[in-house]
Amino acid sequence: MASFAKFGNDLFTGKRSFNIVGRRNLWYAIAAVFIVLSLLGIFVKGLNFGIEFRGGTELRVPGVSNMESYEGRAAETLRAEAPGAAEVSVTQIGTNTIRIQTGELSVDESNAAVSALAEEFDVSAEDVTSSFVGPSWGETVTNKAIQALVAFLVLVSVVLALYFRTWKMALAAIIALLHDVVFTVGIYGLLGIEISPASMIGFLTILGYSIYDTIVVFDKVRENTEYALESKRTTYAHAANLAVNQTLVRSINTSVVALLPVAAILFFGIAFIGPGTLLDLSVALFIGMAVGTYSSIFIATPLLVHLRENEPEVQALEKKVAKRAGRASSKLDASAPPGMEAIDHHAPPGMETLGADGGVAVLTEEADGSEPDHLPTGDDAAGDTGADQGSAPREVHPRAREVHPRARGPRNQPKRPPKSKR
Repeated sequence: MASFAKFGNDLFTGKRSFNIVGRRNLWYAIAAVFIVLSLLGIFVKGLNFGIEFRGGTELRVPGVSNMESYEGRAAETLRAEAPGAAEVSVTQIGTNTIRIQTGELSVDESNAAVSALAEEFDVSAEDVTSSFVGPSWGETVTNKAIQALVAFLVLVSVVLALYFRTWKMALAAIIALLHDVVFTVGIYGLLGIEISPASMIGFLTILGYSIYDTIVVFDKVRENTEYALESKRTTYAHAANLAVNQTLVRSINTSVVALLPVAAILFFGIAFIGPGTLLDLSVALFIGMAVGTYSSIFIATPLLVHLRENEPEVQALEKKVAKRAGRASSKLDASAPPGMEAIDHHAPPGMETLGADGGVAVLTEEADGSEPDHLPTGDDAAGDTGADQGSAPREVHPRAREVHPRARGPRNQPKRPPKSKR
């Protein structure tokens, strides 16, 4: 645990850094592959909507003592009583309950199926339930979910644009958000997981989690990049990359804490509870939270840098930092101990050690020959006397500090005694 804390501290101070923004093409390629696979699952293989969306009849047989080959036995029994039944889906709920879903059955077919299932699994016919779900209910849920998604995206875009004072941050966050939704729904299509109303609720819930994680990262990005644009000491990309590294451990910790209870629900749902609202919700949340963490780190910030790299202000900063880095490299002695360069103590945490090359920030003269914004003063200036010059400080004899009175200048010389009159 201590080593992980030290790892996080090194990332925050800039002592250790991952080049996340610089490798954005790799993250784009990975995201593109996932999106293509997700779209194939959605539009080619198709989504497996539950009975609430397609409509049909659901029968439940509780208290089954013999669960051997329950799927085949239930399907054969149902087709024998209702030959015209559509595709039959049989699943186990809990330890001794069987759920059978099929197309719409008539009242006679439903009653006959209840009696036959009760006889096949040796339970009371009164315990077997039959219910019909119309497709209009699922269609209403879908329309409301789409309306909520559109309203959410519009409101989030406006709030982010106002908060961060740039529409490009809002656009990057929305693209990362859509990436999470498409990927999560695509996993459902590829794996054939049934989409229920609880799944739709899960899809909408992951929107809030994903945008929350992205906003936390962007808040640090804004702090670092604003300082970079004002001080001209580091590039926009380096400042944004430092922000991602500084929030990396926080994002991992938050995701782990959020995923642990969801994973526990998912495990118990699969092992003991079986298909149902709780399992459907936990599957959507687990996939969405995991991919949301990925997009906040590897998609949102690199995309923001990509969107802003052609702005005149950012390009001017790139040239300014490159020029200052060249001047600094020509002035610094290679024998200077590492870490002894001048540091800006007014910078945000980690920014005082970030230079144009990703190393230590060196305060050199401006291009016009003026002084930099901040120079070490007091003890800092005294401590840099020898180390910053690349050589040991010279020893000074104590008597060398004494100054002869006549060396003080004409104004400080003592007056000569007046000449005596003869």
